[in-house]
Amino acid sequence: MVARLTPQDAAFYGVEASSSPVHIGSLAILQNSDGRLDYERLLEIVERRLFLVPRYRQKVREVPFGLGRPVWVDDKDFDITYHIRRSALPKPGTDEQLHELVARLTSRPLDATLPLWEMYLVEGLSDNRCAIFTKSHSALVDGDSALEIGHVILDATQTPRPVADDLWMPGREPTSFGLTVDALTELMVRPGASVELVRRTVGGVTSTVGNSARSMVRAATLVQSAAKVTPPSPLNAPISRNRRFAVAKTDLVDYGRIKARFDCSINDAILAVVTGALRNWLFSRGEPVTESTSLRALVPMSVYTGEGEASEVSSFLVDLPVGEPNPVIRLSHIAHATEVHSRQRTTVRARTLVRLSGFAPASLHALSVRTASGYAQRAFNLLITNAPGPQVPMFVGGARMLEMFPVSPLLKNQALSIGLTSYDGNVYYGLNGDRDAMPDVDVVTALLYESMEEMLDASA
Repeated sequence: MVARLTPQDAAFYGVEASSSPVHIGSLAILQNSDGRLDYERLLEIVERRLFLVPRYRQKVREVPFGLGRPVWVDDKDFDITYHIRRSALPKPGTDEQLHELVARLTSRPLDATLPLWEMYLVEGLSDNRCAIFTKSHSALVDGDSALEIGHVILDATQTPRPVADDLWMPGREPTSFGLTVDALTELMVRPGASVELVRRTVGGVTSTVGNSARSMVRAATLVQSAAKVTPPSPLNAPISRNRRFAVAKTDLVDYGRIKARFDCSINDAILAVVTGALRNWLFSRGEPVTESTSLRALVPMSVYTGEGEASEVSSFLVDLPVGEPNPVIRLSHIAHATEVHSRQRTTVRARTLVRLSGFAPASLHALSVRTASGYAQRAFNLLITNAPGPQVPMFVGGARMLEMFPVSPLLKNQALSIGLTSYDGNVYYGLNGDRDAMPDVDVVTALLYESMEEMLDASA
C-alpha cells in the first residue's frame, strides 16, 4: 500500500536528520513477579496486534529528485525482532540506571530505511519489575488516524483481550520510475503541489515544518502571541542529540484538593506546581529573578472531562509567573490566563482517538507535539504536554503497569520538555533535557515535589 506523507509528516521526517530527533517516547514500568512477561511473550502480543497500527509495518520511500513528498510503503522485509529489542540492567537495577538507559536510547536516531519505531523490554529492575520503552517517530503517529503502539498492547484486565487473526501480506513496493511518474502527474494536475515543491526546495525542511503546521493551528492566540517578546531564559540554547531523563510521581488527589480550594482546573494546578519548581530552579542557577520575571510555556494540553479522559487537544501560550513569590497569586495568574485562552483556543480533533480502547496518552502527546510545531521557534521558552490516562490499572501480557512516564521530544533550541500523564490515581512527569544545557534536570524534579508541598500548604 502506497500513501504520500502529509506536508507535516514530511517535515518531521526531514527534521530527524538534525540535532533534534522528534520521536515520541513512552516508558512503562510493570510488575512482573511471576515472569509471565518475557521477550517472546511481548513479541507475540505486538505481532498479533500490529494490524491495528498498520503504519508500524511501513517505511518511508523518497521520491527521486525531490519531485514530491515521500511515500509510505509496506516493508516487504519487515522483521519484528529488529524493532522489539531486549535490554537488561545489572540486578538489582535501580530507577536511576533505567532513566540513564532511557536517555541514551532517546538520543539515538531511528533508522530511516526501516519502519520508524523501536520497543525495548528492559529486564533486571529491582522488586521483580520490568520496563517497556517505546519510541515512535512523530511522522509515524499523528494522534488521530495513525495511533501510537501503546494504544494496542495494553489491556484493562490481566487476561489479554482477544484479537482477530491477521494474515499480513505486504503490498508491492513502487519502483523509482513509478514514483517519479506519479509525482510529475501530481504536479500537472494539482497546481498547489508545484508551489509546495518550490517552497520545499528553496526554503528547506524548516520552512516546510512551519508552513504545514501553521495551517493546522492558525488562530487568534497564535497571532497575538507572536507579537510578544519571549522572555530570555537558560531553557533556550543550542542543543545536541544527547539527552538526560528524569521523572517525578505525584498524587492526582492532591491536585483535586488545590482545585477545590481555589476554584481552578486541574490543569491550572499542574501548571502552578511546575511554575514553582522552575522558579526555584532559576534561583539554584543564580539567574536574576524579579517579581516581573516570567517564562513562556507552550501548552498543547488535553482537556479533561468528568471521567478523567480527554475530548480535545488545546494549544496556547501562557506566561508562567516565576517571579511571583506567593504560590496562591501564581496560581491566580495562571488560572486567569488559561481562562482567557479557553475562549479563543486552537483545538485539534481528538474525539476519535479517545473513544478507542487502549491507553491513549502517547498518541495524545504526539498530537500535542504536532500542535507545538506550528509556533515560531522563539515564541516560547518551554514545551509542556499533558495527556490524561485511565484511572484503572492496565496490563501488558498479564503484567500490571505500575507507572507510565512520557518522553516528549525537544524542539529546536529548546533545552527541556516536560510531559505529564495521569494514570491510576497519580500524575507522572517525564522531563527530557539536553545533556549539556540541562545537566541539572534532576534538580527540577526534586523541586517539583517541593512546589507541590508549597501549594498543599497554601491549600490547607
